[in-house]
Amino acid sequence: MEDDILIQISNRIKERRREKNITVQELATLANVSKGLISQIENSRTIPSLIVLIDIIKALEIDLNAFFKDIRTRNKLSPILVTRKNDYYRFEKEHAIGFHYQRILTRFIDRSTVDIVILELEPNATRPLVETDAFEYKYILAGEIEYQFNEERIQLSQGDSILFDGRIPHTPINLGGQTASMLVVYFFEEKK
Repeated sequence: MEDDILIQISNRIKERRREKNITVQELATLANVSKGLISQIENSRTIPSLIVLIDIIKALEIDLNAFFKDIRTRNKLSPILVTRKNDYYRFEKEHAIGFHYQRILTRFIDRSTVDIVILELEPNATRPLVETDAFEYKYILAGEIEYQFNEERIQLSQGDSILFDGRIPHTPINLGGQTASMLVVYFFEEKK
């Protein structure tokens, strides 16, 4: 399954669950799966089997045709895509406290998927070192950030940017007393 389609499915499940005002655990119970699996699906970390996906969609009380209606593949992209600020999708990732993401855009572009988000880090935000299967570009919009890569630490200020291979274990640390924010662009290469 292409990364952009997986992200679209994940987002749709999470959005509908939140619209219905049910917890991850409640959805897991309704779909007869584990809470961890729902969390992994909503965070685009695993691809559910078709049977599990159908059970989740039914548990969310969505018509299957309606669920898949606007999911687009790379062949149906418009040459110009505008995303309004109010349409940014807010999400959180597991094992992260004080990290608030807003997805701006996810699209397949010439054998790769680009995922653009805004990350806000509260003072004292924490998470363990993580790895992603993407190259990551970060542009600091506000605040002072320290990026930790195993033993190496790099300090960045507003206007600074960094590009790195996300397979290197990493995490950002907010050095200030105010919320810091950054534009994050993930470049996922298509697997051959």
